[in-house]
Amino acid sequence: MITHYLNRDWQTKSIRARAGEWDTQTKQELYPNQDRDVVDVKIHRDFNKGNLFYDIAVLFLKSPMDLAPNVQLACLPPPRERVRDGTRCFASGWGKDHFEKEGRYQVILKKVEVPVVERNRCQSQLRKTRLGQLFQLHTSFMCAGGEAGHDTCKGDGGSPLVCPIPGEPDRYQQNGIVAWGIGCGQDGTPGVYVDVSFLREWVDNAVAGKGYDTSVYSY
Repeated sequence: MITHYLNRDWQTKSIRARAGEWDTQTKQELYPNQDRDVVDVKIHRDFNKGNLFYDIAVLFLKSPMDLAPNVQLACLPPPRERVRDGTRCFASGWGKDHFEKEGRYQVILKKVEVPVVERNRCQSQLRKTRLGQLFQLHTSFMCAGGEAGHDTCKGDGGSPLVCPIPGEPDRYQQNGIVAWGIGCGQDGTPGVYVDVSFLREWVDNAVAGKGYDTSVYSY
């Protein structure tokens, strides 16, 4: 599993990964979730918690998840092959429905459809915010969103951004990981995501270092 939101001292805590969760307030769901112990974590050596550069980690599970109607796979994009501008993708999570105090965290898993925003255009949009005219979008990030009222928000960090695989609209790849943003969709400013394609080679090295076949998550 690839994600973020992990400290380097993760070994001092017991971590479990859950797949197939939908309603966090009940166990009486049509399809049960699955829990697996995390036996190892690989965090990018250049991760910077101050600016969130290289905000990615790989979790190694004690045993695989079982495929089910509520637990499916997403491929990873080819290395450094960025998804096209305007591609309609999906982000999901249990984060707030609005920014600041009026926002409430969700108990039912939500998804939102957002368009990918080309890097230079995204950087120009972000420079119009409090980040200022000198802001530089780091190479480990990509952008999506910019449509008022449609965005990820606080509490969605680490959630996937999945996009349709070109030519195969029923199959998806995880192009991004929710990272940060300026507000939550009020003014059409794009949200910022970890660029999985830019870090794909690092993911492969981390997985291969554990003796796993990296071809299983390629398409």
